[in-house]
Formats: sequence, C-alpha cells, structure tokens
Amino acid sequence: MPTPIRRIIHIDMDAFYASVEQRDNPALKGRPVAVGHCQERGVVAAASYEARKFGVRSAMPSLIARRKCPELVFVPPRFEAYRAVSAQIHAIFARYTPLIQPLSLDEAYLDITHPLLRRASATAIAEEIRASIFEQTGLTASAGVSYNKFLAKLASDHRKPDGLFVIPPGRGEAFVAPLPVGAFHGVGPATARRMNALGIHTGADLRTCGLDILKHHFGKAATFYHGIAQGVDNRPVEPNRPRKSLGKETTFLQDLHAEVELMQAMGSLVAQVWAACQKRTLSGRTVTLKLRHSDFTQLTRSQSFAHPVKNEAALHDAARGLLAPLLPLGKPVRLLGVSLTGLALPGQQEASRQLSLLP
Repeated sequence: MPTPIRRIIHIDMDAFYASVEQRDNPALKGRPVAVGHCQERGVVAAASYEARKFGVRSAMPSLIARRKCPELVFVPPRFEAYRAVSAQIHAIFARYTPLIQPLSLDEAYLDITHPLLRRASATAIAEEIRASIFEQTGLTASAGVSYNKFLAKLASDHRKPDGLFVIPPGRGEAFVAPLPVGAFHGVGPATARRMNALGIHTGADLRTCGLDILKHHFGKAATFYHGIAQGVDNRPVEPNRPRKSLGKETTFLQDLHAEVELMQAMGSLVAQVWAACQKRTLSGRTVTLKLRHSDFTQLTRSQSFAHPVKNEAALHDAARGLLAPLLPLGKPVRLLGVSLTGLALPGQQEASRQLSLLP
C-alpha cells in the first residue's frame, strides 16, 4: 500500500493569556490589555488584539509598551488559570489523536493521518476542534491544516484571529514563494537579517539559492531551510518531546559600548527567558551567557546550580554574575544572549536527584 499523505493540524489560541483575562474580567473586554508587570525590567507576556493595534507585542519591554499605548491595562499573569484552560484544550485534542506535540500552553501540532474519530477530512476535524474549544472555554483558536508541520503553522497564522486555512498537497511551494523569510517558523530575526544580506528575502529567493551556499553560511540548518523553501518538512509530530533549553538573544542595531546599556539589555533578556519558563512550567539548573563582539569573536560563560533557578530575580543575579567579570568592555558588543538548560518540571529534578542517591 502507498504511504498515506500526512495530515497535520496546528492549533494556536488567539492572544491566549490576554483572552483568558478578558473572559474572566468583563471590564477588560474591548480594552488594550497586556499580561505582565509595568516595571523597569518588566516584559509583556501577551497582548490583546486591541493592544496589538498600537504596536504592543509579546516580549516587548513593558515601559516601551506603555509609551506605545498610554491606555494599556497591565494584568499580572495567572499561570495556574492558563494551565487549567490548556488542560481543557488538550483533552479536546486527545479525542482525535494520541500524536500531539505541545509547543506551549496555547499551541500544538496534531498528526491526524490516522484519526481516532473518523471525519470527512482533516479540515472537518480542525473545524470541530475549534468549535469545541469555543464551546468549552469561550475562547477562539486559529487552525492551519497541511501535509507537514512547517506549512500547518504558516497556515494557522494566515487567518488569525479565529480563522482556519488549508494548504493542500501540491500547493506548499507556491504558498511559500512570496512570503518573507522572516515569517518562517525556524528562521529567527538574526538569521533573517543574514539571509537578507545575502539577497534572500522571500521563499522564492531561498528556493533558488544553492544548498552548498546555504551550508556555507548556515551550517547544518541549511538542509532544513532548503527544504521548507520547497514546502518540504519531514519532521514528525513528537508527543512529549522534552525541551532541552530556553533562551533569548538579541543582535543590536548598533553595537553597545556602555556597560549600563548592556546591563539593561541583559535584564530584558532575563525577563523574556523567565516568562518563557513560566509559560511552559519549567525551570533549569544551568545559566549561560553568550556575548558576541563587533569583530564576531564570541564568549560564552555558564554556571550550574544544585537546584533549579527559582525565580526571575535569581536568574537575573546569575546572569549578572556571569557578565560582571567580562566588564569593562574591551570591544563593542553586537549580540547578547541568555539561556537556561537542564530543564524539568517543578519537583522533577529534585525527585531525580533523590532517586540517584538510593542504593
């Protein structure tokens, strides 16, 4: 028998944290809402669509968000509430397939090539899932349907919010061709800038660029980039895939010379990393700082702890401790990154350590 064409659905909740807050507090409906803390080192964890109209985005420093939208309402995150809603949503997914790969509390891939419940099509399943989510939670979700993960995620972004889009077999390459490479999942801002510098601006440009050239500039990732430009992505949907690290880095538009600027940038990165940890209910034991100078020389410094980092302040102290010995700056800095590895759920690492001490 021929191998069946894969059927992948990507479900992405619309402005999830902010939508939960607006649902639970009717006074917030229709208002620009940011989930986060409005303080010097605060960062926006999520923004409602009303706030996004002003340019407010997740991972944006809170003070910048306030300047963009003076009427912005900040709401402290309630991760227990978000996890409870996420559990409801994942229970809906489980009706249709055991092959569920969560990316975070608010999005996941589903492989429904062989669904548990027979329906007319993958599109019908996606519509049924969206309707069930709205019925049970009062929240909207966007869905993308296609024959691989890369295209399914592109499709779910195409009709947000509260939309459904399908990229059928044979149409992937044409759909990808006009899109900017910065819109591709797996191509971060720094990589997109490097591609742009090489004259690669769209999927069509990426497709016509030779694989050897891509390997020269992007190493092992080149094969993935070359494939997605042709609408090809053979990665499986991996249930319970363990996350190895969480990190954020930024390439500055202008190289940094002042220590105070570097410390401020590091504080913003730490806030973003910790927000990502809370979103996934994870923490880790090893903190790593990456620093790249204007001449592209790079330094990394790491510190491991006996127990997982317990809060944002502890993560900030650890990162600052790694940066301090590198000061004063000998050369300008073009990139700074902070990451956390040795990840596990709360209590998981301690339980593992105790088991290792058993005779």
